[in-house]
Amino acid sequence: MNRYARQEQLPEVGPEGQARLRAARVLVVGCGGLGSAVIPALAGAGVGHLHLMDADRVEESNLHRQTLYRMEDIGRAKVVAAAGAIFALNPDLSVSMQCARLDAGNVASALEGADLVVDAADSFAATYCLSDACRTAGVPMISASVLGTSGYVGGFCGPAPSYRAVFPDLPVQHRSCAEAGVMGPAVATLGAMQAQMALSCLLGLDPAPLGQMVQVDLGSWRLSSFRFDGAEEVPGHGFVALSQLTTADRIIELRPEDEAALAAPGAERWSIERLGALPSYAGRTVLACRSGLRAWAAADQLAALGHRDLALMAAGDS
Repeated sequence: MNRYARQEQLPEVGPEGQARLRAARVLVVGCGGLGSAVIPALAGAGVGHLHLMDADRVEESNLHRQTLYRMEDIGRAKVVAAAGAIFALNPDLSVSMQCARLDAGNVASALEGADLVVDAADSFAATYCLSDACRTAGVPMISASVLGTSGYVGGFCGPAPSYRAVFPDLPVQHRSCAEAGVMGPAVATLGAMQAQMALSCLLGLDPAPLGQMVQVDLGSWRLSSFRFDGAEEVPGHGFVALSQLTTADRIIELRPEDEAALAAPGAERWSIERLGALPSYAGRTVLACRSGLRAWAAADQLAALGHRDLALMAAGDS
């Protein structure tokens, strides 16, 4: 009996479907909690090539929800530890690794050759960058997010509307797992659903997961879903990377001095409260903050005042 016998027994898979999975190339952005559920599920199912992308290293505080890793992995790059776990599970697959944070500067190269993208990055800046790039390239993207005991998973791009079409505006507040906390089983649940959507997409199953959103609240034991096939694409603020800045850009640093150094040489430090006095500029204005949330709010404010050619930069904690 071969490794995939029980999977191939399913009429929607069979030998032909298994061959499709074997030929597939999937980009997984984020090897944290969601990735810890997605990666072994895709590897176990026999997806032929996985390209892993994550800039972080394993920490002990990760282990309650990132069950792909063990105590001996602490301090190792997550992509390296995750690749080792894949080969231990299924040595027949091929894996490539990129120990880097996805941004607007490297997203196009990361997408090269990918049949599908799994967005498990836990970063809305990465999600919007991925969605914009996937929409342009026509590549499907399965994205998920979880906080506390609730989250969502959805299938975007390819033939479906993009993430930006469904979420044209950022939330007023955005907290990470480190700031708000999260339950491990909730992460595993959303990650498993994300993997199932990815496999269904690769197999071409009907109904298609693309254009489908599923919301899960394990605190109140509620699950809901809706389709968004008719969502209209809307223009929005785009992200740029440090590597994409030019000498013609005006860079506005929104983080206070006690939070971070300037995002780039020559940047001007402004608070959001003072932005109403920012003079107009003929070139591109790049708004920088840690996650992109303040930059997005600042761009909305400046656009309402008549400013044009605005871009966002999520500069991280540097």
